[in-house]
Amino acid sequence: MTQRSTHVGESLSYAAVGASQAPDLLYYPPTGYRPSEDRIRLGSGIERFEAAAATLLSWGVQRGSGIDVTNVELPSPTDTDYTGLVYDASGQPIAPIHDESEQAYTADGSARVSAGMSADLVVKAFGLKVVAPVRVVLVIEEPDRAGFAYGTLPGHPQQGEESFIVVHEPDDSVWFTVRAFSRASTWFYRLGTPILRRRQRMMTRRYLRALLPGRTQ
Repeated sequence: MTQRSTHVGESLSYAAVGASQAPDLLYYPPTGYRPSEDRIRLGSGIERFEAAAATLLSWGVQRGSGIDVTNVELPSPTDTDYTGLVYDASGQPIAPIHDESEQAYTADGSARVSAGMSADLVVKAFGLKVVAPVRVVLVIEEPDRAGFAYGTLPGHPQQGEESFIVVHEPDDSVWFTVRAFSRASTWFYRLGTPILRRRQRMMTRRYLRALLPGRTQ
């Protein structure tokens, strides 16, 4: 890409922010949106969980699926669009997060995923490069649960949200779950809805494989 875009001041292109975490998403998705949930076992043990979480929170799932993560922008102090949510015990959003901690970075100097961060996901499809702008709306970093969700910004082929969560279960197993709800963003993309859905399913399979043992450091 020859010209850097900016998403400062842009609002998310959908209203149901945080709904990817709703327990009943598959049964009661936001009106007009198609929900999905896929899950895979990554192995067992705390080391497997920590390795998967570290990869996930450095955009490793996207990069491991063939997506270029470009134009990463940290949250601006003047951005009021979204800074994250706090959830109650039933999974309902109850309050915004105002996280003023310093931005964390990986060993290679790349910014780790943080709430409010924006990025362009560049996907190659049918010989073309499709730019899909997103903003991170949720980050989870707990002893047995880690991940994040991002929502679409204007210019994305779809509208909606996608979450990527790794969990270390009480039985010591480690699972990776991808949840989403989406719809085509414009009349042009609605014409290609069957193609978009097939492409989305293909990308989800790549996401799930990206954290399998042997692919995380």
